[in-house]
Amino acid sequence: MINNADGFFSKAEQLKAEARYNDSLSFCGKALKAYKRDNNIEGMLHCFMSMGDVCRMTGEFMLASKSYSQAIKLSKKINDSVSLTDAEVGLGLSMRALGMWKDALRLFASAERSYRKNSDKEGMAFVLWAKGGALRIKGDITGAIMLFKESLRLFRTLKDKRGIGYSLCGLGGTSRVAGLFKDSLKYYNAANKIFSGLKDTFGIAYSHCGIGNALRMANDYENAQKHFSKATKQYKKIGDIVSYAYTLWSLGKTYSMTGKYDTAMDYFTQSSRFFKKTKDPRGMIYCKLGKGEVEFLKGRVSSARRSFESAFRDSRMNGFSIEGCHAAALLSFISGKTENQCYNKIGVKLKFQSIPFNIP
Repeated sequence: MINNADGFFSKAEQLKAEARYNDSLSFCGKALKAYKRDNNIEGMLHCFMSMGDVCRMTGEFMLASKSYSQAIKLSKKINDSVSLTDAEVGLGLSMRALGMWKDALRLFASAERSYRKNSDKEGMAFVLWAKGGALRIKGDITGAIMLFKESLRLFRTLKDKRGIGYSLCGLGGTSRVAGLFKDSLKYYNAANKIFSGLKDTFGIAYSHCGIGNALRMANDYENAQKHFSKATKQYKKIGDIVSYAYTLWSLGKTYSMTGKYDTAMDYFTQSSRFFKKTKDPRGMIYCKLGKGEVEFLKGRVSSARRSFESAFRDSRMNGFSIEGCHAAALLSFISGKTENQCYNKIGVKLKFQSIPFNIP
């Protein structure tokens, strides 16, 4: 029977490692209460960090931001510079997920300076991976690939298999967006092999989704669906609604590419419901693009135009270059033109001829 703060926290960490996130949060809450009673600031700090990590993994980004912000306050109170830096990265990752890539990059830059100063190779590898993801959301694909390659190099020198796996996934996703589909499949397959060996549930699901998308880009829709199915099963199990939502969108896109428009619309509707819940503006834009294409293919041109225009406005407002290009290309197509120049400007090798676009 656990009846002390350290015992509760230890159990919470064990459950987190097993991807039992709701149970982990429950024990973390008990530990936090006990640490507060004992006025144990260090213990409270560890709880807020752990709660931030769990909330981030389950798509509760606002709650994650609050937990990391509390961790930052407590770190400053006890002059714990290491925890302060880690909390900044956590807050940055939460901001990144909310589409606030500028704030995320500012926090990552601060953390990077601290890791460099302390010669913390592990921290450096992680923050470069985090920065790579923020640049991908911004639409700086060349910069993102460069950072993911650097984080991969550092994780390899550290022999950190999990870090290697996540860097490979970062490269897989960014390569796909860049139009390098064979590279994308290669990176995701390598990541899947690592995560399967580690029995990392989230990593296995993440890499299956990536493999599915790489196969989708190669027009291998049947095998793509098999991998999406494996991913959704795992995401449901661990309660990660963000990654689940992106996988549902990918399934919607697969069905729209194979002419099953009603099924595609169902998946886009499902995924947009999750994106609304997690306040993910990027995910919402992709749903608007997917739904707009189905509307167009069903002859509802004015409805399609409204969806594409809304996606374009949201992309501009959030500074999402790639999504803005997708919306602009779709708008030009329904106006009787086919303009792909926007992609050239941001160094992405994409060229679409007709709706539906096989958006990466």
